[in-house]
Amino acid sequence: MPTYHHGRHEFGQNFLIDTPTIDGIVDIVARTDGPIIEIGPGDGALTLPLEKLGRRLTGVEIDGRRAARLDRRTGSSTSVVNADFLRYRAPATPHVLVGNLPFHQTTAMLRRILRSPGWTDAVLLVQWEVARRRAGVGGATMMTAQWWPWYDFVLHRRVPSTAFRPRPGVDGGLMTITRRAPPLIDRAEREPYQDLVHRVFTGRGRGLPRIIAAAAPELPRREVAAWARGHRIGPASLPKDLNARQWAELFLLRDPRGAPRRR
Repeated sequence: MPTYHHGRHEFGQNFLIDTPTIDGIVDIVARTDGPIIEIGPGDGALTLPLEKLGRRLTGVEIDGRRAARLDRRTGSSTSVVNADFLRYRAPATPHVLVGNLPFHQTTAMLRRILRSPGWTDAVLLVQWEVARRRAGVGGATMMTAQWWPWYDFVLHRRVPSTAFRPRPGVDGGLMTITRRAPPLIDRAEREPYQDLVHRVFTGRGRGLPRIIAAAAPELPRREVAAWARGHRIGPASLPKDLNARQWAELFLLRDPRGAPRRR
């Protein structure tokens, strides 16, 4: 059953109409490999240009009428599925995700994407502020930091609201997410790593060293101090100031059982 709701119009979709933006998305996808899954193809503004790449393409469209209409316009290498992407079971084999995500569903869709196996690259058009935050511009969010060991987030450009119909109240942002190979931390350690990031981001104290000491007492103090000196992390630094490799190194000061890691 469709779940894109609470928008100003049916399914809350803002359709992309700007040719330079469409061309930019296709150019990015062209630098990837493998089959393509497009999230919410709508009337095919991206689908038809993506077809020219000559790769297997699947469009996942929640609107049954649009799905049927688009399916009649596409070639034999393209299939359009009438489904809600939040419930769609993507293949576990390598593929590329592309999509102009419904703005009011961005967070839910990003969570679904980050937890999904198989895909190697995601080329996504989302709200501008979401794209900035996910790419760590001006400081990382907790969500970005929690997934950084496994994914690289890159902000490409701002997309004005005039590029959409109906026109939304905010600009869009074009971003990519790339699965790291190899990851900075083993996938099996995702839960304890994300728990550490959550504790540090929500911890109390003035400055990162004090926050870490209070929020993560299992980390050895001397090694944390050496880590901070090595990265020139001062007493005024905050969790949002760390980058992906710094978070990974901090986590790896502990062993899988939570005890200090010996050197």
